[in-house]
Amino acid sequence: MKMRQDNKKDEKIVLMPEHPKKVAVLFGGRSPEYGVSLQSAAAVISHMDRKKYEPVPVGITHTGDWFYYGGDTEKIAEDTWCQGGDCIPVTVSFGRSRPGLLLLKKDAAELMEIDGVLPILHGKNGEDGTVQGVFELAGIPVAGCGILSSALCMDKERAHRLVKESGVRVPLSYVCSKDTDAEIAFGWAEELGYPLFVKPVKAGSSYGITKVIDRDGLCAAMKLAFLYDDRIILEECISGFEVGCAVMGTQKLTVGEVDEIELSEGFFDFTEKYSLKTSAIHVPARIPRETAKEVKRTAKMIYKALDCNGFARVDMFLTKEREIVFNEVNTIPGFTEHSRFPGMFRAAGISFEEIISTILKEALV
Repeated sequence: MKMRQDNKKDEKIVLMPEHPKKVAVLFGGRSPEYGVSLQSAAAVISHMDRKKYEPVPVGITHTGDWFYYGGDTEKIAEDTWCQGGDCIPVTVSFGRSRPGLLLLKKDAAELMEIDGVLPILHGKNGEDGTVQGVFELAGIPVAGCGILSSALCMDKERAHRLVKESGVRVPLSYVCSKDTDAEIAFGWAEELGYPLFVKPVKAGSSYGITKVIDRDGLCAAMKLAFLYDDRIILEECISGFEVGCAVMGTQKLTVGEVDEIELSEGFFDFTEKYSLKTSAIHVPARIPRETAKEVKRTAKMIYKALDCNGFARVDMFLTKEREIVFNEVNTIPGFTEHSRFPGMFRAAGISFEEIISTILKEALV
């Protein structure tokens, strides 16, 4: 509480402290990355500055039901949040004069006004622009990338096209639909050369991705990828290793230290991302300072080319010749204390709490 002395009137004027802004933190969802979302959301809620922000946890079940959650944060991480009596069905209020959520209680609906939304949802219906569109209609500010950038970054083919137009190299690739003739796909694979990657066009956390060593493995890899999307991509395998760059902001961008993924075998799939059984993450990356500067510059160029704002993680490959090749952008990267995004900023001297406050401050101005 601040007090100001007026010398002329010898009066004390008491300035009341501002109330913390209410922020709906969305977690869960119907995507295969449900469990990752729970871990990330629990960490975000635990690291929010309660003097400035009041978290309003909103969980989405595997079946797509929305609930306001009023229990302990630990139960979110344990996936026991929806087992007790701490949940109230909730939906978005589209009355723009009083933006908020409608708590669907037994007797009546009760409006809970909120100041903004922080989606910690990974994959489909979280990073693809759909949930961002819901809150755009309701007139409620959303932290992070908006509808357009979220949709673009989720679509590997279109993201690669735009980034290529901005002057950054992208892997050679071909897109197949379910009615693409098998012989055509085999021909494209031969043109790309083995090994190659088969990926769903729209999916996160490396779900449905296979590194194909020869022709015999192509059909099975395509079948797996089609489980996650109706369009898949056959993509050139880039020799080298993966580097990442965490970015925050819209006009003025802040970047973390570049990180490096060291693989002993295979590729950085879902298991490796969350267990690091045969891989390691180095931050800062073990690359020359000038190369790191170029990676950061390229990351900011990609971020702007895809209309990103708020925050995102830009993933690239670095070849043996130190050429930078675009991989993908994660518009809602992992947010656990051990995730790459906060790790890159920690290496740059920015704490987890500062990351969350910076993201929310920009969104809720």
